[in-house]
Amino acid sequence: MSREDPDWRGLFARHRGAVALFALACALAFAGAVYVFLWFVAGAQSSGLVPSTLGLWTMADLVGFVLRAVFWELLLVGVPSGVAALVAWVWWRRLPAEEKRGYRFGGRSRSAGGGGVSLVLFVGFCVKVYLDGNWNVAIGSFSVDYVVAAALLVLAWLLVVVGVPVAVGTIWWIRRGRRPSAPARSSDSA
Repeated sequence: MSREDPDWRGLFARHRGAVALFALACALAFAGAVYVFLWFVAGAQSSGLVPSTLGLWTMADLVGFVLRAVFWELLLVGVPSGVAALVAWVWWRRLPAEEKRGYRFGGRSRSAGGGGVSLVLFVGFCVKVYLDGNWNVAIGSFSVDYVVAAALLVLAWLLVVVGVPVAVGTIWWIRRGRRPSAPARSSDSA
């Protein structure tokens, strides 16, 4: 191990209790998220919030289901997980500086990104379905032609919304770079 490599084994050995508690909290958060989702799905079907047959779901059912599921997950799992993360952060901050030296949690992310694009496309698709008056129409009755045409239209909207500002910015950047620079003022001239 090189001198710059962090000694995580040493940290884990010195703080076994905290590491075990952190691992237990992560496992409980994951199990809790799964349990809350299963509880919500069963409740949504039995209460009539959504049809039990997927072919009868409408966009209103889908969006309402997702928003309510996110709400319950945040309330029952996200808030306690946030409190636990805050406690872990306070514990980490109280460790001596010489013990923490060399341990890095941040750094450069190697992710290519793009996770938000699918959400934007889904929201755009929801807007398209709403504007067409198909919000309370069963999704199972949508034709493939309708879904493909709507998806392509949403993609075109996205390209216009993103592409126009990018094009304007690029043109501005190119024109700005071609301007002749003003002559430098000399401090010797009086």
